[in-house]
Amino acid sequence: MSDNNSTLRLPLTARVDPPMAADERTMLTSWLDWHRATVHAKCAGLEPSLSAAAPLPTSPLMTVGGIVCHLRWVEAFWFESAMLGQPDPAPYGEEDPDAEWRLGSEMPLGTLLEEYEAQCARSREITAKLELGSSSRKVLGSRGRTTLRWVLVHMIEETARHNGHLDLLRELADGTTGE
Repeated sequence: MSDNNSTLRLPLTARVDPPMAADERTMLTSWLDWHRATVHAKCAGLEPSLSAAAPLPTSPLMTVGGIVCHLRWVEAFWFESAMLGQPDPAPYGEEDPDAEWRLGSEMPLGTLLEEYEAQCARSREITAKLELGSSSRKVLGSRGRTTLRWVLVHMIEETARHNGHLDLLRELADGTTGE
């Protein structure tokens, strides 16, 4: 792993193009992994001091570090808490619903990416043990229960949307653009 005080040089996770034809599980997990790896690609080479920059005046919590931290905890919520019924250990709560965004601005980007990758690995393990139609153990308020299929589709959407935010923040931080 890179030194948290130096420029991140390589993505921790290589992007692999999803197959053009495959079964549903392979398609869903391949696309989610591609978007997860894109998070790492968007952060590669960024000066660590720039990961806490909040260049959008109307979104003071929107930082590269904040997004990575948020995605880490979203993975934990949907796969561990919702699907397995485990307690949600996330730093946010009713008293501070944006805690993970602030925490992401305070932690080294290398550490955040390591934690995100570890959480993604845990999410992959959980996914591998469940059927796509498996119901969540946690009841999600008035929405009821969800399925692993829904969680995978939601995580593709969530991660892809935040990759768009990372595109913008990275370009504003140091001019870097890319797929």
